[in-house]
Amino acid sequence: MVLHLLVILLSCQIQAVGAQMKLSPEKLTVLRGGEARFTCAPNTEWTVMVWLLNGKAVLTISKEHGVLRSINTTVTAENKKGDSWVFVLKSTERHNQGRVTCDLQNIDRKTATLLVQEKGSVTLFGDDRLAFKGHTVLFECQAAGWYPKPSLQWEVGDRKVSQGEYNISSEESGKSLFTVSSNLSVTATKSSHVCCLASVSALPTPLKSSVRLTVVSEVVQDCTVPLAVTASSLCSSAAHPALHLHCPLLPTKETSKIKPAGSHMDRPIGGWEKPGCWGDRGEGQPGILY
Repeated sequence: MVLHLLVILLSCQIQAVGAQMKLSPEKLTVLRGGEARFTCAPNTEWTVMVWLLNGKAVLTISKEHGVLRSINTTVTAENKKGDSWVFVLKSTERHNQGRVTCDLQNIDRKTATLLVQEKGSVTLFGDDRLAFKGHTVLFECQAAGWYPKPSLQWEVGDRKVSQGEYNISSEESGKSLFTVSSNLSVTATKSSHVCCLASVSALPTPLKSSVRLTVVSEVVQDCTVPLAVTASSLCSSAAHPALHLHCPLLPTKETSKIKPAGSHMDRPIGGWEKPGCWGDRGEGQPGILY
C-alpha cells in the first residue's frame, strides 16, 4: 500500500515537472535559406536556458543577462512577453535538419523536429504549340533539384489533370536532390494554356511553367469564283466563265491566294466578296491556287 502511494506521488511529480515549459511548434518545415523559429515558454522560475541543434549546444540565454555571446552567427534569440524566448535559426541549411531542443537547466527539456526542404526548378519543354482540332499533342515537363521528391501536377486551362492521365518518373542525385519527369498527351479541343506545377510542402505557391496550345479547325469550304482565264477576258464586259476552287482555311491569319504562274504581284480581284480568295492580273497567264 505504501509502495503504491509512492508510485502515485512520483508520477504526479513527473507530470508537474513535465508541465514546467512548452516548446512550439513541435514540428517545423522550412525551405533552405529561410528562417526557423521556435518558442520556449517556461512556466516556472529558471536561471539558464540552453538551445541545442541535434544535441549540440548553439545558444545560451541567462534570465538575468539575456542572450550570451556565441560564436555561431546563424542563431539568435528574441525575448517575447514574459519569460518566453524565440530561438531563431537564420539561413537554414540541409545539415540543420533534425532535433531542436530547449533545455531549462536542472528543470526540464523539450525537443521539436526541424525539416529543411530544397526548392528546385520546373521546365515545360518546347515553345507554344499549334494543332488541328482532334489531334494529339505531347508535352514534357521536368522538375529538377528538389528535396524531398516534389509533387508534380498538370493543368490544361482551368482543369486539373488527374494523375491517371500522365506518367511520372524520378531519380535521385548524389546530393540527395530529386529530379521528376512527366509526359502528358493532350487531345486538342480548344485553345488553352498547358501548365506544369511542382511543389514541396514548405513552398507557399507551386512553381509553374506553361506554354500556349492554339487549336484550329481543319475546314475546307467550296467557293465559286468568277475568274478569267486570260487577262484580256478579265477586261472584257462579256460573261466570265466560273472556276470552282476549294479554299482551305489555313491555321494562320493569312488568306489563301490565287496567283498566276510567273507573277509576283498580289491583289484582290474586284467584285469578289468571299474572304480568302485573292489574286492578281497576269499577262495572259492562267491562275493557280497555292
